[in-house]
Amino acid sequence: MPVQVTRLPIQLVPDSKRVITRFFGPGDENRMRGIITRLLAIPVAELEALLESVGSSFRPLHPDIDDIFLQHFEKVKYCVPSSAKISDKLRRLIGACFTMEYAIESAALFNPSMVPAIDQSGLPGGSVRFLMSLRATGEGHVSSIVFRRGVVDANGGVSLEAPTRHSRPLAALPQDSFEKEFFARELDAIGAWTGHAQAVMAPLGEQFTLAELSKAIDEVRKKANVSGHAEESNDAIFALTRANYRLKLPPGANMSQVVIFPFSDNERRGIEDMRLVRFTEEDGSSCYFGTYTAFDGSRIFPQLMEFWEGGDVEIHMLGGSSAKNKGMALFPRRIGGKYAMVARLDNENLFYVESDNVKVWDGAKLLQKPKFSWEIIQIGNCGSPLETDAGWLLLTHGVGPMRQYCIGATLLDPDDPSRVIGQTREPLLVPTDHERSGYVPNVVYSCGGMIHAGLLILPYAMSDSATSIAIIRLDELLESLKS
Repeated sequence: MPVQVTRLPIQLVPDSKRVITRFFGPGDENRMRGIITRLLAIPVAELEALLESVGSSFRPLHPDIDDIFLQHFEKVKYCVPSSAKISDKLRRLIGACFTMEYAIESAALFNPSMVPAIDQSGLPGGSVRFLMSLRATGEGHVSSIVFRRGVVDANGGVSLEAPTRHSRPLAALPQDSFEKEFFARELDAIGAWTGHAQAVMAPLGEQFTLAELSKAIDEVRKKANVSGHAEESNDAIFALTRANYRLKLPPGANMSQVVIFPFSDNERRGIEDMRLVRFTEEDGSSCYFGTYTAFDGSRIFPQLMEFWEGGDVEIHMLGGSSAKNKGMALFPRRIGGKYAMVARLDNENLFYVESDNVKVWDGAKLLQKPKFSWEIIQIGNCGSPLETDAGWLLLTHGVGPMRQYCIGATLLDPDDPSRVIGQTREPLLVPTDHERSGYVPNVVYSCGGMIHAGLLILPYAMSDSATSIAIIRLDELLESLKS
């Protein structure tokens, strides 16, 4: 039977006014020293007037701009001549010269994921608050993750809160203590478990610190002539120490202010396509998990965001033989006592994976292959499975002729989600005329929807440029899948 899809007149488009501050490194150490030397030659009165002008211009948008200037001064203070007398104002002005604004979503705002928020206080009956993650892309095509909040009312009406203009990347705190077994597995997963790496790791205990790791590397350097390949191995080891980190969330922060911006070496060319899920533990407690892809310019790394309200946001690099490729989507609860996810491990098919550890994924079972013409090239998931009385509703995307992306759905067995019991023969969403044009043409794509008031609320991206929302009656969709 046909499934009616209603596209809402909602469109989230890139806004170049949404900016964050970033450290600005205009060149090598010599150039930075030259900039500071020129600043030191400017008369004090002129320096103070310049600082006042910069502060008054940028402080309304960045209330903490003075703290940012001082933080960026700390990054370059080694370039300040030892004989120079540096006042607090000069520190801030030096920091200002190494600070820039970055328009986080000037190029695109797309690939959304939507989940019921954990905090549902203060709403009228029948309404639900949601949290939406989006991929924001700015200068240099560097992607970050941003958030929006909104409400779906009892009748399925969707409203979005306007985001604040003031945004700032969360402060990152790298990990300082490591588990040897897991660290070695992650090195192996990224192809860096070399003889040199094994020699470095051998003397370390089951738990070790960054200082102990640095000492072990120095000891290996003393014992042998270190080659270029060995130093590349050292670089990979140090990069891995930054792959797992915490992000400090200020108390009472509005999630629309939060930006998860690339921090680790794995993420330096961007972080993409978070599949957000509100995960409920067996004791009834809930947290947000978000699986996403990090890109270092040549390789991709599956990552996991974990956030329990009242705590920090934690970022983990996923390990194991099945932690690879893109599009890993967690189920919203344990299955038979285990974490479970749907993933595309081979660029073409969908797999079902279970694990005792949410950060380590081994073993996989083939779940679904391309079957119909609209998905003949490859299939993937469009977010975490949604639980219904009929089974687990898995939204999928299929790639067909002319690399056109469409959105369909699959129904998984309620008791054994590794078994497909239904699939849409025709796609639910196909790019319409106005949706076909964008940074990547002919694409509709989602990283996850939610169910409320008998409706599937499906946010979706249009050709990697902007975002809209569609509504589908759940009973019609399930009937179509069951038939």
